[in-house]
Amino acid sequence: MQALNPAVFLCYAAADRALAGDIAAFLERGADVRLFLEEGEMRAGSDLAAKAREGRMADVVLVLFSRYSMPSRWPRAQWEGPLVTEPAAEGVRIGFVKCDDCVPPRVLQPMFDYDGLNLRGLRKLKRWVRDRAASYRPSEPLQGAGYQGRLEADLEILGIAIADRAGVETVGSVALAFEFVRAFGEDFDEIFRLPSGGRTLAALAGDLAAQLGMRLEGDLPSNLDRLREFCSARRFLVLMDGAPDPAPQQLIFGGRCSTLIVSEAGPETGADALRPIQLAFTAPDRALDWAELCAMARLGRRLTRDQGRLAECFELMQQWHAAALEEEDRAVLSESAREMEWILEGWGRTEEAERREWHRVTEFDEQMRLF
Repeated sequence: MQALNPAVFLCYAAADRALAGDIAAFLERGADVRLFLEEGEMRAGSDLAAKAREGRMADVVLVLFSRYSMPSRWPRAQWEGPLVTEPAAEGVRIGFVKCDDCVPPRVLQPMFDYDGLNLRGLRKLKRWVRDRAASYRPSEPLQGAGYQGRLEADLEILGIAIADRAGVETVGSVALAFEFVRAFGEDFDEIFRLPSGGRTLAALAGDLAAQLGMRLEGDLPSNLDRLREFCSARRFLVLMDGAPDPAPQQLIFGGRCSTLIVSEAGPETGADALRPIQLAFTAPDRALDWAELCAMARLGRRLTRDQGRLAECFELMQQWHAAALEEEDRAVLSESAREMEWILEGWGRTEEAERREWHRVTEFDEQMRLF
């Protein structure tokens, strides 16, 4: 069961209510946190030190410094306990935001600058609050594939569209997409790359599930439902490179999950052992002879079974069965049909399995006994 998102308590002066609301909205869009905003407003007779003590019921305390919230004279003895030693002793993370030209004590760290709606400062603050980052990093920059556009400006556009908030964006350059991942990896819990060229929806869904560590043994519609439920609740980025136009909408999950669609294909990784097997059946000009193709189908069947990727196994058996019809190979027709029947029975689609079994027995097994 997913743990509750961290709670963040903002401490601020009443005159800074709008500014605190802007910070809270930015964190809520991109940081997966629970916010205590109204509770953090300083009332008459209160001060930042007292409000910071009150805020330690949360996981993270943010203290907003401004001309309205800081006393004109503030001896260290009044703020060191509530802002430094006590949070450290209780294991509460506390950060500080400088909102105007006020001068907070320099010893207070980390200090973030929000003077003048500073996006860089907001992003640094959000990343500190999140305190986690995606582990995926692209390989070294592609040889001869430097980005030809306005890199900094285009990265900023992508950052606003899918890192500062959940969203979907499309770019043409895989070099730009990889630079975005390097620059904004701290804004996501994890990033999942799906090389998409020439792959079926079942193959893409199975690849993503494997990267997530999910064992999806249902049919394709139920697998997509489970992926959507899981991914939409998390701050993920799904990067689909070499994507067709239009990209598969079933893998754009919405919710907290962002999607980056890239028309250009990136380098091959070899991470998914099933991919070359699946491509051998979807490529229009197969270079393998029939015996080699059958060997690959049997290897794919074993791999998909072992990994619980039954929707892909079923699709592979359908493709092998169709190829066997062209080759008039009755033994393979029977073998692939038996596998599909077994999968359908496991999915509870008994009537469909029985129809396939009757067809196999009458068409393939009976004919094989005549030879």
